[in-house]
Parts: sequence; structure tokens; C-alpha cells
Amino acid sequence: MNARTTERDDRTTVVVITHNRRAELLRTLRLLRELPERPAVTVTDNGSCDGTAEAVRRDFPEVRLLTPGRNLGAVGRNLAVRGVRTPYVAFCDDDSWWEPGSLRRAADLLDARPRLAGVTARILVEPGGTEDPVVRELRESPLTGPGWLPGPPLGSFLAAATVLRTDAFRGAGGFHPGLWLGGEEELLATDLLRQGWWLSYAEELTVHHQASVLRDSTARRVLGLRNTLWFTWLRRPLGPAVRRTAHLLATVPRDAASARAFAHAAAGLPWVLRQRDPVPPELERRLTELQHARRDSPARRYVG
Repeated sequence: MNARTTERDDRTTVVVITHNRRAELLRTLRLLRELPERPAVTVTDNGSCDGTAEAVRRDFPEVRLLTPGRNLGAVGRNLAVRGVRTPYVAFCDDDSWWEPGSLRRAADLLDARPRLAGVTARILVEPGGTEDPVVRELRESPLTGPGWLPGPPLGSFLAAATVLRTDAFRGAGGFHPGLWLGGEEELLATDLLRQGWWLSYAEELTVHHQASVLRDSTARRVLGLRNTLWFTWLRRPLGPAVRRTAHLLATVPRDAASARAFAHAAAGLPWVLRQRDPVPPELERRLTELQHARRDSPARRYVG
């Protein structure tokens, strides 16, 4: 075995947010501890009441633990990144973990490409080890980009499967507090692209995901649809925003969850319109390409 594959790599910090998933978080932390890279790990406990913080302190004293005392959603990652001292930050959910060697390879890819903000990994669904349906969408991205990218260029990323350049994350403002959680990556990705950064899929990186049994799929769909609408009105020009909203109205399931999502989105329109800042035409063209490509994606059915 190559000695470099077993030595520590101090270029990346892993950031995990969690809420009331103690057993799953402890499993993930055990797997992260066993990585050959031995990355620094920061956990933001988003107001858990199941003994999560106490268990982390007891079993993983090397982990930097943040306890804001309430559920910050994705902003818990922002809080964690404030204390990151490494050039790269790998996001990880409490029900996912990085494959040995992938963090080292991601850092190598980013080291060699100064304008690359982040790389997104292939996702395997456990316990079966099958590919997540979203992988095909990433692999077949319709976007074009420079030849130096390590894989297809992306218009967004998946936080649980992405390593980002720390300075790029901070420079783009991190995750928007208004979105809280649920498809929150799209707005940050768009702001990174607007600043001239690139995002890429990297086939040689792997993340494993074993979906939590504690997740509320209906609540996730409500948040995902609401945040899709808010992102649309925050960053899309008027015509595309109207057309996107109309398409969602016509295609999402006609049920109570969709009704709640649209109601919540409408209630937030005052702050959304105050912060509205449409992207320039070239970036809008890319967003339109992605929108069309995603319409038939099985990974996007939660928004219709």
C-alpha cells in the first residue's frame, strides 16, 4: 500500500450538522475517525434534546462541538466554518460519511485548480451500495466548462457530498439564513458561480448515505418546494421566475404539503423581494439549461 494513502492529511475539516439523531451521528463520527486522512471534525448540534452533545463529548473528545442551543438548520454549517483553519471544508450529514481516500483526492483536485470552488462526490445509498438517483443528473450535467475541470461542471451541489474551498464559501456568504434547510445549496452555488468560481462533479470521490429513519419526508418536501420558490424569486429574472413558478404550480402534487409550501413561500415574499438580485444573462442561460435537464430527473420529484 502506498504510504501516502495511510498518512494524515490536514488540508480538510469535516463539518457535520445534527438534530436529535444521536445514534446515527455517533456511527458517522466513528467512521470519520477511522479515515486514513484523520480529518479535523466539527459538529454543530442544532438544539438536540436526546443527549447528542453529551455523547459526543464523552465518546469523541477530539471533535470540536458547537451547541448554539437552537436549531439553526444549514446555518449551523456557517457557524462551524467560522472556526475552520484548513483550506477546504467537507460537509457531511449525520447519516452520511466519506469513503477512505476521498477527502485526500478532493484536496488534490482543489489544490491543482485555483478557480474550482468545490467538488461533489458520487453517492452510494446504503446498506445496498446502489447509486443515488441524483448521481446520473450530476454525471450528465448539460453545462459546459473549461477543460481543466475534473468532471462535468455543475450549477449546484449537494452539501452532504461536497468538499468546498473554505475562502470561497466565506466569500459567498455561506448558506442563507432565510432558507434554513432544504435545497439550500442552490442559492449558495449560484452566488459562487456569479463570483467566477466553478463547481464540478468528480467521479473518483465517494460518499455513503444511509438515510435516517427519523427523517420526515413530507416536511422535507415542503421545505424543498418553498426554498425552490424563494431561490427563483431571489435570483431569476422576472420572466423566468414567473414561468418557473407557473410550471411548479401546474406540476407539483395537489396535496396539503404542496399547499403549505406555496403558503409559506408567499408569506416570505416581502423579505425575498427586498433581497432580490437577479443573475446576469449568461448565468441565467446556465440556470435555464439546468432547469430543463432536471424536469425528468427522479431525484427532483419532491418538487413536482
